[in-house]
Amino acid sequence: MAVKLRLKRMGAKKRPFYRIVAADSRSPRDGKFIEEIGYYDPIKTPAEVKINEKVVLKWLNNGAIPTDTVRNLFSKEGIMKKFHETKMASRKEEK
Repeated sequence: MAVKLRLKRMGAKKRPFYRIVAADSRSPRDGKFIEEIGYYDPIKTPAEVKINEKVVLKWLNNGAIPTDTVRNLFSKEGIMKKFHETKMASRKEEK
């Protein structure tokens, strides 16, 4: 089962609100998901993003693949940098 970290659209028409979820890549966009990781509200100025960093790093270490938009949100929050640093540190320990 390939797990993706992606956005699940919520909210009303013309008023989007997104949940960041870990879901099976075969499930529909707004369908069943495994775990909720955070949310993204693009309507607010500036856009509001809340992400549970510990859970995201757990999923990334287990091989989950973020979509392009989710990867950009993680990068802005500094999560991708932390993931990369922990990955590089573990490779140095192996040598």
